[in-house]
Amino acid sequence: MEFNLALQDLVNGILAGGIFAVVALGFSLVWGIMNIINLAHGAYIMLGAYLAYTLFTFWHVDPFVSIPLAFIVLFILGYFIQRYIINFVVRAPILTTFLLTFGLSLLIINIALVVFHGDVKGITTSYTGTNFAVGPVTISWTKLWTLVAALLITGCMQMFLTRTKTGRAIRATSMDIGAAQLSGVNVAHLYAIVYGLGAGLAGAAGVLVSLSYSLQPSMGDPFIIKGFVVCVLGGLGSVQGALIGGILYGILESFGSQWIGTGLQDATALVVLLLVLVVRPRGIIGKAVA
Repeated sequence: MEFNLALQDLVNGILAGGIFAVVALGFSLVWGIMNIINLAHGAYIMLGAYLAYTLFTFWHVDPFVSIPLAFIVLFILGYFIQRYIINFVVRAPILTTFLLTFGLSLLIINIALVVFHGDVKGITTSYTGTNFAVGPVTISWTKLWTLVAALLITGCMQMFLTRTKTGRAIRATSMDIGAAQLSGVNVAHLYAIVYGLGAGLAGAAGVLVSLSYSLQPSMGDPFIIKGFVVCVLGGLGSVQGALIGGILYGILESFGSQWIGTGLQDATALVVLLLVLVVRPRGIIGKAVA
Protein backbone atom coordinates (compact mmCIF):
# COMPACT_ATOMS: atom_id res chain seq x y z
CA MET A 1 0.00 0.00 0.00
CA GLU A 2 2.85 2.39 0.80
CA PHE A 3 4.40 1.76 -2.62
CA ASN A 4 1.06 2.35 -4.39
CA LEU A 5 0.57 5.59 -2.45
CA ALA A 6 4.07 6.78 -3.33
CA LEU A 7 3.49 5.88 -6.98
CA GLN A 8 0.24 7.86 -6.99
CA ASP A 9 2.03 10.84 -5.45
CA LEU A 10 4.74 10.61 -8.10
CA VAL A 11 2.20 10.61 -10.94
CA ASN A 12 0.24 13.47 -9.35
CA GLY A 13 3.45 15.46 -9.02
CA ILE A 14 4.43 14.93 -12.65
CA LEU A 15 0.95 15.93 -13.84
CA ALA A 16 0.97 19.08 -11.71
CA GLY A 17 4.53 19.87 -12.77
CA GLY A 18 3.39 20.71 -16.29
CA ILE A 19 1.45 23.72 -14.99
CA PHE A 20 4.39 24.87 -12.87
CA ALA A 21 6.72 24.57 -15.88
CA VAL A 22 4.58 26.90 -18.02
CA VAL A 23 4.10 29.26 -15.06
CA ALA A 24 7.86 29.45 -14.58
CA LEU A 25 8.88 29.59 -18.25
CA GLY A 26 7.68 33.15 -18.89
CA PHE A 27 8.95 34.28 -15.49
CA SER A 28 12.32 32.67 -16.22
CA LEU A 29 12.72 34.24 -19.67
CA VAL A 30 12.06 37.77 -18.40
CA TRP A 31 14.27 37.32 -15.36
CA GLY A 32 17.09 35.52 -17.13
CA ILE A 33 17.24 37.71 -20.24
CA MET A 34 16.15 41.14 -18.99
CA ASN A 35 17.21 40.80 -15.33
CA ILE A 36 13.71 41.80 -14.22
CA ILE A 37 11.92 39.96 -11.42
CA ASN A 38 8.46 40.42 -12.85
CA LEU A 39 6.02 40.63 -9.95
CA ALA A 40 3.20 41.30 -12.41
CA HIS A 41 3.56 37.74 -13.69
CA GLY A 42 0.92 36.48 -11.28
CA ALA A 43 -1.53 39.12 -12.46
CA TYR A 44 -1.03 37.99 -16.07
CA ILE A 45 -1.75 34.41 -14.99
CA MET A 46 -4.96 35.65 -13.41
CA LEU A 47 -5.97 37.50 -16.59
CA GLY A 48 -5.41 34.37 -18.66
CA ALA A 49 -7.55 32.36 -16.25
CA TYR A 50 -10.38 34.90 -16.35
CA LEU A 51 -10.20 35.09 -20.13
CA ALA A 52 -10.70 31.32 -20.30
CA TYR A 53 -13.52 31.57 -17.76
CA THR A 54 -15.28 34.31 -19.75
CA LEU A 55 -14.99 32.45 -23.06
CA PHE A 56 -16.24 29.25 -21.46
CA THR A 57 -19.11 30.86 -19.55
CA PHE A 58 -20.56 33.02 -22.31
CA TRP A 59 -19.54 31.23 -25.51
CA HIS A 60 -18.85 27.67 -24.27
CA VAL A 61 -15.30 27.70 -25.64
CA ASP A 62 -13.29 24.83 -24.22
CA PRO A 63 -10.40 26.19 -22.09
CA PHE A 64 -7.80 24.22 -24.06
CA VAL A 65 -9.04 25.90 -27.25
CA SER A 66 -8.65 29.33 -25.65
CA ILE A 67 -4.92 28.87 -24.90
CA PRO A 68 -3.68 30.44 -28.19
CA LEU A 69 -6.02 33.43 -27.76
CA ALA A 70 -4.89 33.95 -24.17
CA PHE A 71 -1.27 33.86 -25.31
CA ILE A 72 -1.87 36.42 -28.08
CA VAL A 73 -3.90 38.82 -25.91
CA LEU A 74 -1.40 38.74 -23.05
CA PHE A 75 1.55 38.97 -25.46
CA ILE A 76 0.14 42.20 -26.91
CA LEU A 77 -0.54 43.60 -23.43
CA GLY A 78 2.94 42.65 -22.23
CA TYR A 79 4.61 44.07 -25.34
CA PHE A 80 3.06 47.50 -24.87
CA ILE A 81 3.64 47.53 -21.10
CA GLN A 82 7.33 46.84 -21.65
CA ARG A 83 7.76 49.17 -24.62
CA TYR A 84 5.97 52.19 -23.15
CA ILE A 85 6.33 51.75 -19.38
CA ILE A 86 9.05 49.38 -18.20
CA ASN A 87 11.45 50.32 -21.01
CA PHE A 88 11.97 53.74 -19.44
CA VAL A 89 13.51 52.17 -16.32
CA VAL A 90 14.89 48.93 -17.75
CA ARG A 91 18.48 50.09 -17.10
CA ALA A 92 17.68 51.21 -13.55
CA PRO A 93 18.65 49.15 -10.49
CA ILE A 94 16.69 45.93 -10.12
CA LEU A 95 14.78 47.37 -7.14
CA THR A 96 13.21 49.98 -9.45
CA THR A 97 11.78 47.43 -11.87
CA PHE A 98 10.87 45.25 -8.90
CA LEU A 99 8.71 48.01 -7.44
CA LEU A 100 7.31 49.00 -10.85
CA THR A 101 6.11 45.50 -11.65
CA PHE A 102 4.71 45.23 -8.12
CA GLY A 103 2.72 48.40 -8.76
CA LEU A 104 1.50 47.03 -12.09
CA SER A 105 0.38 43.87 -10.34
CA LEU A 106 -1.63 45.83 -7.78
CA LEU A 107 -3.21 47.94 -10.53
CA ILE A 108 -4.24 44.92 -12.62
CA ILE A 109 -5.59 43.03 -9.60
CA ASN A 110 -7.66 46.00 -8.47
CA ILE A 111 -9.09 46.46 -11.96
CA ALA A 112 -9.96 42.76 -11.96
CA LEU A 113 -11.71 43.22 -8.60
CA VAL A 114 -13.91 45.91 -10.13
CA VAL A 115 -14.66 43.91 -13.29
CA PHE A 116 -14.94 40.36 -11.93
CA HIS A 117 -15.60 41.09 -8.22
CA GLY A 118 -13.95 39.15 -5.42
CA ASP A 119 -16.14 36.05 -5.31
CA VAL A 120 -14.54 32.71 -6.12
CA LYS A 121 -15.32 31.29 -9.56
CA GLY A 122 -14.46 28.07 -11.35
CA ILE A 123 -14.63 26.27 -14.67
CA THR A 124 -16.52 22.99 -14.76
CA THR A 125 -16.30 21.15 -18.08
CA SER A 126 -17.82 17.84 -19.14
CA TYR A 127 -14.54 16.11 -18.30
CA THR A 128 -13.95 17.82 -14.95
CA GLY A 129 -13.56 15.17 -12.26
CA THR A 130 -13.28 12.28 -14.72
CA ASN A 131 -10.33 9.91 -14.48
CA PHE A 132 -9.05 6.52 -15.46
CA ALA A 133 -6.94 3.88 -13.75
CA VAL A 134 -3.63 2.40 -14.79
CA GLY A 135 -2.95 -0.38 -12.34
CA PRO A 136 -2.99 1.11 -8.84
CA VAL A 137 -2.69 4.68 -10.17
CA THR A 138 -5.65 6.94 -10.87
CA ILE A 139 -5.07 9.65 -13.49
CA SER A 140 -7.24 12.71 -14.00
CA TRP A 141 -8.10 13.38 -17.64
CA THR A 142 -7.95 17.13 -17.00
CA LYS A 143 -4.48 16.97 -15.50
CA LEU A 144 -3.25 14.59 -18.19
CA TRP A 145 -4.35 16.90 -21.00
CA THR A 146 -2.96 19.83 -19.04
CA LEU A 147 0.44 18.12 -18.98
CA VAL A 148 0.21 17.42 -22.73
CA ALA A 149 -0.64 21.08 -23.38
CA ALA A 150 2.27 22.19 -21.17
CA LEU A 151 4.69 19.98 -23.08
CA LEU A 152 3.43 21.38 -26.39
CA ILE A 153 3.82 24.96 -25.15
CA THR A 154 7.37 24.42 -23.90
CA GLY A 155 8.24 22.55 -27.10
CA CYS A 156 6.97 25.41 -29.27
CA MET A 157 8.93 27.93 -27.19
CA GLN A 158 12.08 25.85 -27.54
CA MET A 159 11.65 25.75 -31.32
CA PHE A 160 11.00 29.49 -31.43
CA LEU A 161 14.17 30.30 -29.51
CA THR A 162 16.39 27.96 -31.50
CA ARG A 163 14.98 28.01 -35.04
CA THR A 164 13.74 31.54 -35.69
CA LYS A 165 15.65 34.73 -36.40
CA THR A 166 13.99 36.53 -33.49
CA GLY A 167 14.71 33.62 -31.16
CA ARG A 168 18.38 33.62 -32.12
CA ALA A 169 18.49 37.38 -31.58
CA ILE A 170 17.05 36.89 -28.09
CA ARG A 171 19.71 34.30 -27.32
CA ALA A 172 22.47 36.54 -28.68
CA THR A 173 21.24 39.52 -26.65
CA SER A 174 21.18 37.41 -23.51
CA MET A 175 24.77 36.32 -24.08
CA ASP A 176 26.24 39.71 -25.04
CA ILE A 177 23.97 42.73 -25.37
CA GLY A 178 26.78 44.94 -26.68
CA ALA A 179 27.65 42.57 -29.52
CA ALA A 180 23.96 42.18 -30.35
CA GLN A 181 23.55 45.96 -30.65
CA LEU A 182 26.60 46.15 -32.91
CA SER A 183 24.97 43.47 -35.09
CA GLY A 184 21.94 45.69 -35.60
CA VAL A 185 19.59 44.23 -32.99
CA ASN A 186 16.95 46.68 -31.75
CA VAL A 187 17.25 45.86 -28.06
CA ALA A 188 14.24 47.92 -26.96
CA HIS A 189 12.01 46.10 -29.45
CA LEU A 190 13.55 42.75 -28.55
CA TYR A 191 13.05 43.32 -24.83
CA ALA A 192 9.41 44.16 -25.52
CA ILE A 193 9.07 40.85 -27.39
CA VAL A 194 10.68 38.96 -24.51
CA TYR A 195 8.39 40.61 -21.96
CA GLY A 196 5.43 39.97 -24.26
CA LEU A 197 6.42 36.31 -24.48
CA GLY A 198 6.61 36.17 -20.70
CA ALA A 199 3.13 37.68 -20.37
CA GLY A 200 1.77 35.45 -23.14
CA LEU A 201 3.14 32.34 -21.46
CA ALA A 202 1.62 33.54 -18.18
CA GLY A 203 -1.73 33.89 -19.95
CA ALA A 204 -1.44 30.35 -21.33
CA ALA A 205 -0.48 29.12 -17.87
CA GLY A 206 -3.52 30.91 -16.46
CA VAL A 207 -5.78 28.91 -18.76
CA LEU A 208 -4.21 25.67 -17.54
CA VAL A 209 -4.46 26.84 -13.94
CA SER A 210 -8.17 27.64 -14.38
CA LEU A 211 -8.87 23.96 -15.05
CA SER A 212 -7.57 22.82 -11.67
CA TYR A 213 -7.79 25.84 -9.36
CA SER A 214 -10.49 28.27 -8.30
CA LEU A 215 -10.47 31.78 -9.75
CA GLN A 216 -10.20 35.06 -7.87
CA PRO A 217 -8.30 38.28 -8.63
CA SER A 218 -5.41 37.47 -6.28
CA MET A 219 -5.08 33.86 -7.48
CA GLY A 220 -1.81 34.51 -9.32
CA ASP A 221 0.23 35.63 -6.32
CA PRO A 222 1.12 32.13 -4.99
CA PHE A 223 2.33 31.17 -8.46
CA ILE A 224 4.98 33.89 -8.35
CA ILE A 225 6.60 32.02 -5.46
CA LYS A 226 6.26 28.71 -7.27
CA GLY A 227 7.72 30.27 -10.42
CA PHE A 228 10.64 31.66 -8.44
CA VAL A 229 11.41 28.25 -6.94
CA VAL A 230 11.15 26.49 -10.31
CA CYS A 231 13.44 29.07 -11.95
CA VAL A 232 16.15 28.54 -9.37
CA LEU A 233 15.77 24.77 -9.52
CA GLY A 234 15.91 24.57 -13.30
CA GLY A 235 18.08 27.54 -14.23
CA LEU A 236 17.19 31.01 -15.48
CA GLY A 237 16.19 31.56 -19.11
CA SER A 238 16.16 27.86 -19.94
CA VAL A 239 13.18 26.13 -21.52
CA GLN A 240 14.49 22.71 -20.48
CA GLY A 241 15.26 24.06 -17.02
CA ALA A 242 11.71 25.35 -16.57
CA LEU A 243 10.28 21.98 -17.61
CA ILE A 244 12.61 19.93 -15.41
CA GLY A 245 12.28 22.34 -12.50
CA GLY A 246 8.49 22.44 -12.83
CA ILE A 247 8.11 18.67 -12.78
CA LEU A 248 10.57 18.37 -9.91
CA TYR A 249 8.69 21.00 -7.94
CA GLY A 250 5.39 19.26 -8.67
CA ILE A 251 6.77 15.98 -7.33
CA LEU A 252 8.16 17.66 -4.22
CA GLU A 253 4.88 19.42 -3.57
CA SER A 254 2.88 16.22 -4.09
CA PHE A 255 5.02 14.20 -1.69
CA GLY A 256 5.15 17.08 0.77
CA SER A 257 1.38 17.37 0.79
CA GLN A 258 0.97 13.63 1.41
CA TRP A 259 3.70 12.95 3.93
CA ILE A 260 4.15 16.28 5.73
CA GLY A 261 0.78 17.99 5.31
CA THR A 262 -0.78 20.57 3.04
CA GLY A 263 0.30 23.38 5.34
CA LEU A 264 3.98 22.49 4.98
CA GLN A 265 4.16 21.28 1.38
CA ASP A 266 5.77 24.53 0.22
CA ALA A 267 8.34 24.23 3.00
CA THR A 268 9.60 20.97 1.49
CA ALA A 269 10.29 22.62 -1.85
CA LEU A 270 11.88 25.62 -0.17
CA VAL A 271 14.27 23.39 1.77
CA VAL A 272 15.29 21.74 -1.50
CA LEU A 273 15.61 25.21 -3.04
CA LEU A 274 18.00 26.19 -0.25
CA LEU A 275 20.07 23.07 -0.90
CA VAL A 276 20.21 23.84 -4.63
CA LEU A 277 21.34 27.40 -3.91
CA VAL A 278 24.13 26.06 -1.73
CA VAL A 279 25.25 23.18 -3.95
CA ARG A 280 24.47 24.49 -7.46
CA PRO A 281 23.38 28.16 -7.48
CA ARG A 282 22.97 28.15 -11.30
CA GLY A 283 20.27 25.51 -11.09
CA ILE A 284 20.06 22.11 -12.77
CA ILE A 285 20.53 23.38 -16.33
CA GLY A 286 22.25 26.68 -15.58
CA LYS A 287 21.59 30.06 -17.08
CA ALA A 288 20.84 29.76 -20.76
CA VAL A 289 18.18 30.64 -23.25
CA ALA A 290 17.83 27.36 -25.14
